[in-house]
Amino acid sequence: MNHTDLFIIGGGINGTGIAADAANRGLSTILCEQGDLACGTSSKSSHLIHGGLRYLDYYQFRLVKESLEERSVLLKRAPHLVSPLSFILPYNQQLKPKWMIKLGLFLYDHLSHQNILPASHAICFKQHPAGKLIQNHFTQGFSYTDCLVDDARLVIHNAIAAQKSGATIRTRTRFLSAKRRDHHWEICVEDVRTGEKEYISAAALVNAAGPWVDDVLCNKLQLSASPQMQLVKGSHIIVPRLYKEDFAFTLSTTDHRIVFIIPYLQKYSLIGTTEILYRGNPNDAHISAAEITYLCDVVNKYLIKPISYEHIVSTYAGVRPLYDEKTTHASPSSITRDYKLILDACDHQPPLLSIFGGKITTYRKLSEKALGLLQPFFKNMKQRSTRDIPLPGGGFDNLDAYIKKISHLYPFLPFSLIQRWVKSYGTHVEKFLENVASLSDLGVHIGENLYEREVLYLMANEWAETAEDILWRRTKLGLSFSEKDMAQLEMMILNLRKRSAAPLSWSL
Repeated sequence: MNHTDLFIIGGGINGTGIAADAANRGLSTILCEQGDLACGTSSKSSHLIHGGLRYLDYYQFRLVKESLEERSVLLKRAPHLVSPLSFILPYNQQLKPKWMIKLGLFLYDHLSHQNILPASHAICFKQHPAGKLIQNHFTQGFSYTDCLVDDARLVIHNAIAAQKSGATIRTRTRFLSAKRRDHHWEICVEDVRTGEKEYISAAALVNAAGPWVDDVLCNKLQLSASPQMQLVKGSHIIVPRLYKEDFAFTLSTTDHRIVFIIPYLQKYSLIGTTEILYRGNPNDAHISAAEITYLCDVVNKYLIKPISYEHIVSTYAGVRPLYDEKTTHASPSSITRDYKLILDACDHQPPLLSIFGGKITTYRKLSEKALGLLQPFFKNMKQRSTRDIPLPGGGFDNLDAYIKKISHLYPFLPFSLIQRWVKSYGTHVEKFLENVASLSDLGVHIGENLYEREVLYLMANEWAETAEDILWRRTKLGLSFSEKDMAQLEMMILNLRKRSAAPLSWSL
């Protein structure tokens, strides 16, 4: 039976973040994920690293401050994955007085002393490009800056960081059960592909299963569920790009929600999110007709160009496990997005740490606090922080300058391809392009700037096993792929699987 210090259930942003932090501190770590990394909530976000401007309405100053600080940390650690984005907030005098918005933006600018982004300011739509997009009765607004992130790739890069520090990442591995035996956990897992079971001994167990956290507690560990947990579904729609400008909109609503319109993947606009209580299986979550109508109606109250069902290219819905410490709420929007870490370690038994809530922006701080709670059980745990350690692919200051550098080194490659690769892989693109002297060295062109070499890389280094893994979580090319291209990719993957080893490999 293999033994490890820490066993983590869940391959989302919290699970991989904790794995990266634990391995960095010298703990032997195993993470298991029943599907692909980031296949749940962590790839179904609004793709934002932000402080949470609307959280100020609920007096969640600590959460906003921590989120703003982590926003600055992530900008430095992962400049390839996290980038500044300007947001336009139209002033709707029927919803909130102007002084309140100004006060909120002032706090947003100053709650963190580490803010490195431009300060907010008032705008007049007669002089601003947004004025051509917004309906005439909106004459004033505000501009502030937050950040855009590739959410699934942030998970992948944390998993790579964990592995580089010695952690074992096991995808397609289902957690079946765990029992306390003396001073350790006896854990049973199953390889989803083969059905083979394996037993692992661990000194501590972390339940970072996201919306399945209660399922793990009740059905796998035979413990009590948390009565405070609430599942909240957030849904998004994707439409053809609504405008060419590179800013987003923050749209206020009468029910105190916020709907974003975000430039997405060059060709599209991402619109979301809704927030409704959810009672079903998280695997079955999908957007409802009412949610689609809601999002379209909000956009149509602000923009001149209307949208409807016919414009929708794609949709997705994710479920969050929020920790509701209050007994009643006016709406799901008022439930805190803060995280809750619950440690079960009574009577000198091996510890169980369960993770509730949280947002992608604060995953690193959550991970740090999780390891702090586990510190008493690991006397030899090293006091190391991930704060100043670049994520894999990071380690440079200026994204545009780095893209130009790679473009100069490989002038035969399409600039759009280099842009996508640098924004996806960062400095790993240099390993990726070793010995590439011409476009033909990338191998078979599958479609939409996806080449055989990238597929090989993803299978060899990023736990990709299916076309869905590659198109929807590793590259985000799924929206542009034809059925013919998809079939070609699936055949390529099948052929690569039949080989005993990938013909190309990289040491990162």
